Amino acid sequence: MRLSRYFLPVLKETPSEAQIASHRYMLRAGMIRQQAAGIYSWLPLGFKVLKKIEAIVHEEQIRAGHIPMLMPTLQSADLWRESGRYDAYGPEMLRITDRHGRDMLYGPTNEEMITDIFRSHVASYKDLPLTLYHIQWKFRDEVRPRFGVMRGREFYMKDGYNFDIDRDSAIHAYNRHMVSYLRTYERMGLKALPMRADSGPIGGDDTHEFLVLAETGESEVFYDKAILDLTFGDRQVDYDDRAECAQIVTEWTTPYARTDETHDEALYSAIPEDRRKTSRGIEVGQIFYFGTKYSEAMGATVVNDKGERVPVHMGSHGIGVSRLVGALIEANHDDRGIIWPEGVTPFHCGIVNLKQGDAEADAACKGLYQALSDKGLEPLYDDREERAGAKFATMDLIGLPWRITVGPRGLKTGVVELTSRRTGESEEMSPEAAVARVAEIYAPHRTGSHWEPMAKSSFHTWL
Repeated sequence: MRLSRYFLPVLKETPSEAQIASHRYMLRAGMIRQQAAGIYSWLPLGFKVLKKIEAIVHEEQIRAGHIPMLMPTLQSADLWRESGRYDAYGPEMLRITDRHGRDMLYGPTNEEMITDIFRSHVASYKDLPLTLYHIQWKFRDEVRPRFGVMRGREFYMKDGYNFDIDRDSAIHAYNRHMVSYLRTYERMGLKALPMRADSGPIGGDDTHEFLVLAETGESEVFYDKAILDLTFGDRQVDYDDRAECAQIVTEWTTPYARTDETHDEALYSAIPEDRRKTSRGIEVGQIFYFGTKYSEAMGATVVNDKGERVPVHMGSHGIGVSRLVGALIEANHDDRGIIWPEGVTPFHCGIVNLKQGDAEADAACKGLYQALSDKGLEPLYDDREERAGAKFATMDLIGLPWRITVGPRGLKTGVVELTSRRTGESEEMSPEAAVARVAEIYAPHRTGSHWEPMAKSSFHTWL
C-alpha cells in the first residue's frame, strides 16, 4: 500500500475529549472517528488492526476445538424473560419495540439465544461436549461512555458457550478456555493475568477475568510478581487432556492475582514482601462456569447414558476484541505514538523515501516494496511529497514495528537504514539484507506465532 493512495486522516492536535493514550493515539492516527457517544467508525488503519486481532482469536478458538457461528445482534425479549434476566439486567440494556409491538433488545450477551439454539437441536449426551462461539458487535448503554474504545457503548466481542453433561466436563471446558485465552494474549504480545473475579449479571461461582497491566487501567490489582515469569513459549497443548489443561490452569492461578473487588489482604500478606505488587489493570476477557442456571430455566436438557433427562452444565467465555486494540496501545506506546507488537501490526514494515522524485530512491523503494510483498509481508510505502520529519512523525505515530529509510546518500554506498520503533536503534545494511531481516523477524508470526504451523485460514484472506 502506498500512503499517497491510503485513507489515513492523521491529526496534528490531540482532541480535547481524549483522556488516555489509546484514545488520543487512535484518534490522531486516523484509526477511529466518533459518531455518537461511545460509538465509533473504524477507519482503515483501525479496522485492519481489529481484523488482525479477530484472526488470532479465531485461530486459537478453533485450535481448542471450539466451533464458530454467528448470531444476530437483535434478540427477542421473550428469551430473556424465560431466564429471568430481562427485568434484572438494568438500564445498560437497550430495549426496543418493533413496528408490530414486539419487545426486542440489542444484545449485550447471548446466553439466552445460544441456549435456545441448543435446546432446539441437541437431545442426547452423545452430542456432548459442545462449544459454540461467535465474534459480533454488541451494545451496552454505559451511563458515561469514555476512554474511546476502552469503555464504549458499541463494541466487538468474542463470546463462546460450552454445553457439557456434568460439572467435571464443564470445568474442563473452563480450563480449556483459560489456556486458549492465555495463548491468544501471548500471541498478541500481551501479558494478561488471570484474576479471580465477580460474576456480575452473568451469574455463577467460578469466574476469572484477564487483565493487562497499565497505568490507565480501571481496576486496582494486587499480584505476586512471580506470575509475570509465566509464559507459554513453544509449549504444545493437548486440549483433550483434562489433566494437562488443569495443570496449566493451576500454574497460572496459584500465584496471587486479584482485583480490588476480590482482594484478600490475609492471602496477599502471606506473599514475601519483595514479590507483592500493586498496579492498575485493563480487563480484556472473562470466563464463567454457571452450571445449570440457564439450562434449568430454559429447559435445555439431554438424555444421559441412564436414560434420564438432565439439564446441561454451561459456561460462557468472552474476549473484548475491540477493547484489545485500546489495551494494546495502553501497554505499547511512548510520547511519539503507538508501538505495535509484531503479531498485530497493521503493516509489517514502513518504507520511507527521503527524496521522492529521485529516480534512484524511487526505484529502490519500489524494489523493497515488491521484495517484501513477495515474501508475504505487507509494507506501507510513504511516497508522499513531504519533508523527512513529517514522514518520520507519521511512522512513529501509527507505530509500525520496523521502518526502512531510503535516501540518495545511503544508496551511493548501497545501504538503507532499518530502524526498530520500540528501541529506536538503527542499522545500515543492503536492501536485500533489510528484506531478509524483516522476513526473519516475522517468520514466527506467519505460522501462528510461537506454536505449531496452522493452515492459512480464510480469516487472513481479506486482512
